[in-house]
Amino acid sequence: MFIASNNINKALNGDEVEFYVYKRRKQGKMEGEITRIIKRAKTEYVGVIQLHDKYAFVIADSNKMYKDIFVPISKINNAKDGDKVLVVLEDWPENADSPNGKIIQVLGRPGEHNTEIHSILAEYGLPHEFPKEVENFADTIDTSITAEEIAKRRDMRKVLTFTIDPKDAKDFDDALSFEILENGLYEIGIHIADVSHYVQEGTILDDEAYERATSVYLPDRVVPMLPEKISNELCSLRPHEDKLTYSCVFKMTSKGEIKDVWIGRTVIHSNHRFTYEEVQTIIEQGSGLHADSILVLNRMARQLRAQRFANGAINFSSQEVRFRLDEQGTPLGITIKESKEAHQLIEEYMLLANRVVAEFLGKVKVQDKALPFPYRTHDDPDREKLLPFVAFAKKFGHRFDLSSPEAITDSFNQLLQDVQGRPEQHVLEQLGIRTMAKAKYTVENIGHYGLGFEHYCHFTSPIRRYPDVLVHRQLFEVLNKKAQIDKKMADKCIHCSDRERAAMEAERAANKYLQVRYMQQFLGHEFEGVISGVASFGFWVETVEHKCEGLVSAQSLYEWDDFRHLESDYCLQGMRTGIRFSMGDKIRIRVVSANLVK
Repeated sequence: MFIASNNINKALNGDEVEFYVYKRRKQGKMEGEITRIIKRAKTEYVGVIQLHDKYAFVIADSNKMYKDIFVPISKINNAKDGDKVLVVLEDWPENADSPNGKIIQVLGRPGEHNTEIHSILAEYGLPHEFPKEVENFADTIDTSITAEEIAKRRDMRKVLTFTIDPKDAKDFDDALSFEILENGLYEIGIHIADVSHYVQEGTILDDEAYERATSVYLPDRVVPMLPEKISNELCSLRPHEDKLTYSCVFKMTSKGEIKDVWIGRTVIHSNHRFTYEEVQTIIEQGSGLHADSILVLNRMARQLRAQRFANGAINFSSQEVRFRLDEQGTPLGITIKESKEAHQLIEEYMLLANRVVAEFLGKVKVQDKALPFPYRTHDDPDREKLLPFVAFAKKFGHRFDLSSPEAITDSFNQLLQDVQGRPEQHVLEQLGIRTMAKAKYTVENIGHYGLGFEHYCHFTSPIRRYPDVLVHRQLFEVLNKKAQIDKKMADKCIHCSDRERAAMEAERAANKYLQVRYMQQFLGHEFEGVISGVASFGFWVETVEHKCEGLVSAQSLYEWDDFRHLESDYCLQGMRTGIRFSMGDKIRIRVVSANLVK
């Protein structure tokens, strides 16, 4: 519904509003006027303060905040002129042109690394430190593992167990154990830190974890969901220490068939802490510490992976950009992290545990009703969204069968296989991902389309995801025959999905910020790039060397021709010359500006 700017009536982006609809006299088109603001989507904004004698204004960073915010001099919280600040809206008087606010945090001087990172976190409502009382509460938690507690659990401390994590990881929330049984079956244990043992419902620690709902992974830091005492000490499955865990223990044949599954609370003792690089070397060379066990685990993981794709999973691959930073947070270089067999080994066992736990809890009934449970779901593709992509893929010779979700999956996998190493690979992968629904947490189990699973949940990362803690608690209740209906579970799922989205957007914004900082040193330099997006006002190019994205404005193309946007072809085309700039085209660009403020 179109609302003219003079009819917005103090509504802001994302607000829930009531509006009145009328027909415009001349054009006969329907229009609206906002009559009431039901709920503000956002009350805190990051911006730069401009001080005057008796008052100040904050100019918000977000271009979606179309008004400057008035702040009385008594509410500037010692901010200096030009500081980056966090301002909260207090009210918007009837006759006032601007909303009134007060400064709740001074973030620092614009352009300084910490200021900008803290600004990004504040913009998405993500705290960068824990309240003192939460830290103090975490410090008082009893760390001892008593004989009484061990007696309640399956003791797996004598079974070979190890963790596999990135080089720089500090929290190890999952471990694998491996044993060959007398009957020739393999016993593979997937052990997850028992966070719910320490983080009890109703405590300030739990309230804080729920509010955050996720850890945030920025290029230069992790903003954890739980204080360091919990995430890096108590619940981190560090080598040569007894640890409390939740486990899925599988008995499997050498062909990867599951003969038995046991789920419950355990106590483990990790024998070794591996990095992905070390495990990758063992896989490639066939020798090294615990090589026999790792090679069997890897062979089984390959079988699980092949089975998953045979059952309808989509094989999207992704490249992750990592920055090399100095101590001041200045980007020195960029590395591209690729998923290798060591990563896939861990991924397959985590997917297996998540699926099996969801299947187990999905069967539970309480008073003849299904247990409301935080499934991780992913909807089938929207046919309307797919059509432009299918037409675009056809131009490269790729055909799609849209007759059923299964046929779409097969078509996607065939395309992803066919484009390997071809110029259009990156663009088709990116566009394909964009056509997909977003995964989220819901109590309605609609399955996980991308993984090809009928039941799926998050169980394996309770240190960094709150839904996993919810799953652990429900598992405990079910195993102890105390299962109860949680009437607020649907709301908890919505909250966790929202926080996850905010964390992802903050991560993306921090990456963009560091990319711009990094590219500032290359003004005037030329690079090879690939067109990664097209709009009426220009197109985006991602450099091949650094995976940094920048905009080529349509205005800068005027000397060549007048270009128009052909949406269905994802391109700009010259009106006279017919020159085309299309998604996926290789192109040479010159860096002309890198504006951090923008």
